[in-house]
Formats: sequence, C-alpha cells, structure tokens
Amino acid sequence: MSQYFEIHPETPQPRLIRQAVNILEAGGVIVYPTDSTYALACAMGAKEAVDRIRQIRQLPERHNFTLTCRDLSDIGTYAKVENTAYRLLKAFTPGPYTFVLRATGEVPRRLQHPKRKSIGIRVPDHPIARALTEGLGEPMMTTSLLLPGDDLPMTEAEDIRERIGKLVDLVIDGGPCGMEPSTVVDLYDGKPVVLRRGAGDASVFEE
Repeated sequence: MSQYFEIHPETPQPRLIRQAVNILEAGGVIVYPTDSTYALACAMGAKEAVDRIRQIRQLPERHNFTLTCRDLSDIGTYAKVENTAYRLLKAFTPGPYTFVLRATGEVPRRLQHPKRKSIGIRVPDHPIARALTEGLGEPMMTTSLLLPGDDLPMTEAEDIRERIGKLVDLVIDGGPCGMEPSTVVDLYDGKPVVLRRGAGDASVFEE
C-alpha cells in the first residue's frame, strides 16, 4: 500500500514535501492535489514511472502529457513560446489551464506527442503543487487522475488511496479537490484553440 501524507493545502509542511520529493527522485508515482482535480505525477526522467501512469490511466500512445512547472521561467526551458503565446501564459498562469506548445529538446521524447512533438504545460495555483516542483527543481510529468471507466475524477484522497493505493507510491491528502480537470488550450500554432473545457474559463480564448 502507498504512503499517505496529510499536507496542509495552504501552508505545506516542508518535512513532508521533502519526503514526497524524495519519492519522486527515486522514480516513484504520486497522487497530489491541484487547483482543478487530483493528479498523478512522476519525475520527467523516470521512464518506468511514466509507464506505470500510462497503465493506471490506460492512456493511448498519442496522449499529450503535461509538465507541471513552477512558473513562467520554467516554461521557456521546455516549450517554444512566441510573443502572443507568452502574453496569454503570463495572463493565465498560475491557474487551472493546460497549454499545448511545441516542445524543446529538454523534454524527453517519450513525453512528447509522437507526431506533433508537442507538450502540455501547466502552472497550478496550488501551494502543494508549487512546493513539490520547487523542491524537485524541475517540472513533474503529470496527468489528471481520471480512472478508466469513471466519468468523473475522485475528489477525496482517502477514496483514491483505497482505489489505487497499491499502484502508486504516495497519496498526498491536501483536502477535497474539484471534479473538473483543467481547461486545455492549444497554442501550437500561436492562435489559441480550446481542446477541452474545464475548471478554467474557456470563453476568454474564443473571443
């Protein structure tokens, strides 16, 4: 069974964050809270952990993975950002949005879309997510926690541990999360195209 940390959603305990980061650095898979839903995550370079997440979610080969970043400075390292896209990112991060951009060479190829060579970029407005990426010193590979056969994500960490506790290394309980995943906006060609409506306001990209 996975480890289970109760971490304060507004003032995360540094000791527990450090332990969670240690699990990520060791190639572990974690469940953590975001400003939309609970999500799965691992270190970018942890190939076996990425494969485990694929199996848990039963993801197709062409799934667009996402990097959870600390802030805008991280984004420029892992994604090619034109001026128009940068202005949108600056206006809507941190927040419940995922932006699909052209990946740079810093992104492992197995995380990029196989044909488009794109990557999702996310900067959640959540202290626990921010503390994890700061502690790790690089983005986490992440995907929302919507299990096969479910129409809606689970909102309580205890339920998540009961359901998939044997498949992950750590479940972080940061209190209840929402039921809507992030809004996904494609900025691959510079012009915003809404791919999924979620917790963020999609209408601002459709004006």
